[in-house]
Amino acid sequence: MPSGKTHDAVTFLFIVPVFAVAYLFTREYVLPSVVATAFLFGGIMFGPDLDTLSQQYSRWGTFRFLWLPYQKFFPHRSRWSHGLVFGTFFRVVYFAGAATVITFIAAYILAVYRGGDLPRMAEFADAWRSIGTSVRSNFGDHSIAAAFIGVWLGAASHTLTDMAGSFVRTGRIGEYL
Repeated sequence: MPSGKTHDAVTFLFIVPVFAVAYLFTREYVLPSVVATAFLFGGIMFGPDLDTLSQQYSRWGTFRFLWLPYQKFFPHRSRWSHGLVFGTFFRVVYFAGAATVITFIAAYILAVYRGGDLPRMAEFADAWRSIGTSVRSNFGDHSIAAAFIGVWLGAASHTLTDMAGSFVRTGRIGEYL
């Protein structure tokens, strides 16, 4: 399989073409910037190798513990982690869930420490909704979809590079779809 440096190089190589193609679709600068930034994040920080002890995993620093359950649940290079169709979707859902659980735990500890009431789950849903509204108002109505497309493309560049490496070595693509 290609090394982490190779995956990073592919990400950096394609950042400008990703921006250019997004610009051709939109004829404006905000959404292509969102797509390109999310592509960079998807390739460098949020790619398929979070299912193992990798450069992507290490880059999370103090927060890499968030990915330990993900590593235990998804076998390395499975269609659920490296898959073009489901891999990124599962990572996004997993990360949103993990962020919510960590925030809930922090709110619980704060409530116990201060002697206050624990926030209700509906308040967490309202917080996510507020974040979405803020993002849409600052970056445009399609910015969340553009960010997901960018993250997906960044992760797909990793998977496609793995597929090319497998094909060169073995003549097979593997089980990435």
